[in-house]
Amino acid sequence: MARRSPAGEQVAELLRTARRSLGLSFAFLSRMDGTTQHLEVVESPLPWALGDGIKRAQETSFCQAIMDGRLPSIMPDVKDFPEAMKLPAARMPRIRSFVSVPVVLSDGTVYGTFCAGGFTADKRLGERDKPLLEVLAQAAAVIIEPDVHRRRRNAELEERYRPLIDAGGPAVLLQPIVDLATGARVGAEALSRFPAAWNQPPDACFADAGLIGERDRLEILALRSAAAHLERVPGYIAMNVSPATLLTRDCQDVLASMPLGRVVLELSEHDPVEDYDALHAVLRPLRERGMRFAVDDVGAGFSSLRHIVATSPDVIKLDRSIVTGMGGDPVLPVVARSLADLAKAVGAVVVAEGVESAADAATLAGLGIDLGQGWLFDRATAPEELRDAYPVAEEVPRESYPRLITSR
Repeated sequence: MARRSPAGEQVAELLRTARRSLGLSFAFLSRMDGTTQHLEVVESPLPWALGDGIKRAQETSFCQAIMDGRLPSIMPDVKDFPEAMKLPAARMPRIRSFVSVPVVLSDGTVYGTFCAGGFTADKRLGERDKPLLEVLAQAAAVIIEPDVHRRRRNAELEERYRPLIDAGGPAVLLQPIVDLATGARVGAEALSRFPAAWNQPPDACFADAGLIGERDRLEILALRSAAAHLERVPGYIAMNVSPATLLTRDCQDVLASMPLGRVVLELSEHDPVEDYDALHAVLRPLRERGMRFAVDDVGAGFSSLRHIVATSPDVIKLDRSIVTGMGGDPVLPVVARSLADLAKAVGAVVVAEGVESAADAATLAGLGIDLGQGWLFDRATAPEELRDAYPVAEEVPRESYPRLITSR
């Protein structure tokens, strides 16, 4: 018998209580899916006859006949009910006493049944026993409901993501990355876009895919689509990946097949790094072949600083939360300048995300920050819509800028 989940063990304890209290031979929790009765948790001394995972045609079960009103919920002697004796359970495993109540979830949905029975008739069974089973069935419903919701959610996610994955993954657009002093486009970031009807940001979509075990595959499909754009635009392309996906062999193989001198790999600070030694082992050969490594979303949380110290990135990307509105804020420029100084100390280039106004761009340039991306220049767009240069706010004298990141 397969090992039960913690919820399954809790339900089994309720079934043992029912079986012992009623003095019957077995008890089980079943799920009814419309065509099949699934005996999900069974307490029985005869697992060869009744055990976890047994499936039966729902329409031929005692439980369905009881729910349909063709049989009573309590049968002290099954032989007293001709309708019951026509059903398979009366012959194998030769059930002779039976009691069943529905398991109802909080939304009113009937999940299945909570039952107990015996291989001999038991005239002691009566209506007085039904309340006990109903209380135990309610307790079972509370235990299983979170897992029921999880299965329903996963089924919905499978239905949503399977066609997208089969079609090659999300659409991948490019947002320009611009030299804040000259307006020249030096690169672009590949950004995934999911169907608008989903009304979810990309991070949430990738996270949902992870719930059904498809995040790695979806991220790798997005990387392939981003790499395909390298043939259509000059400059480098920054591509996003989560630490967990990066550690997979499939992801490493896809990256190794790219012209790595034109690739910047961005690691988001929102995703934890569980093993920096493993991360270094994956990154080392790729960086030796020219790939540059970026820590994304710096300033959005504390883990980004640990990423910087642990990985010595080539690029530090300032989170939009400390960039947007900088032109009119007395504090944000101080934060940005401190991060720019940190980047200079580790030899990294700074890219400011979320540049939305000319004032922000001018302030960033004045702080010695090299590059910017944001709606001031363009939203994520098709590769053919990218321009070679974008207007900048004004000429700003350069202070000691770090080196520019340019295509090779």
